[in-house]
Amino acid sequence: MEVSYNNRPVHFEISGAGKAVVLLHGFLENSQIWNPTVATLNKNFLCINIDLFGHGKTLQQGDQHKMSEMAKAVNAVLEKLNVTEAAFLGHSMGGYVALAFAELFPEKVHRLLLLNSTAYTDSEARKKVRERAIRLVKQNKEAFVSMAIKNLFSEVNKNKFSQQIEAMVLEAKKLSVEAVVASLRGLKERENRVDVLADFAKKTYLLGGEEDPLILRSSQEQLAEETGVPLVLFEGGHMSYLEAQEALLAKVQFILNK
Repeated sequence: MEVSYNNRPVHFEISGAGKAVVLLHGFLENSQIWNPTVATLNKNFLCINIDLFGHGKTLQQGDQHKMSEMAKAVNAVLEKLNVTEAAFLGHSMGGYVALAFAELFPEKVHRLLLLNSTAYTDSEARKKVRERAIRLVKQNKEAFVSMAIKNLFSEVNKNKFSQQIEAMVLEAKKLSVEAVVASLRGLKERENRVDVLADFAKKTYLLGGEEDPLILRSSQEQLAEETGVPLVLFEGGHMSYLEAQEALLAKVQFILNK
């Protein structure tokens, strides 16, 4: 299914029935990462699985994919479906979009589950890494994609999930250079939303990887302490929906049924 946002299509899929759960993927991913999760959740919930700007079947929008603009596109999907309130499960960039949505449309948020994500903005050092990534993408997108995806897994899981990594790399290589660059710019310039997270502390869970190379455990613990949001850590790195699939799904179901 599609909805028009800024006169460009945003692709999404729905399945199941009941209270709504919006699933938002991360950078270099698409809505299909949630298929195993949806196969369980749609037995009790209406699952709304969205391709964010420049990913999957959703076209790029402009030269910078702002989190707030993607949040507005998510809202356009909910309006099309007449959904007035939903829980949100966002992985990495998807978590940033979910937080932006909570800032813009707080009355529509039932729960926030931020997976391998954060409310902090990029540090200056991290922004420089993004700038180098943009240059590399323009020079050799395929090399960047291969390196970036593999490095998201914990060391022990790089071999264990080698087939899944290969499939993810092949899928990510389909993304245009322009779309990848626009997303990197959006990630680099995203706003600090710690206050937004603190305001939703009673509705939010931080879900992370003990060995996440991007969202470090120390940073997750600091954010949880600063905002009062519960933190649940799983084995593995940045790709908890794969690296800790069963444990994560059990926790997500528990939270959504509370």
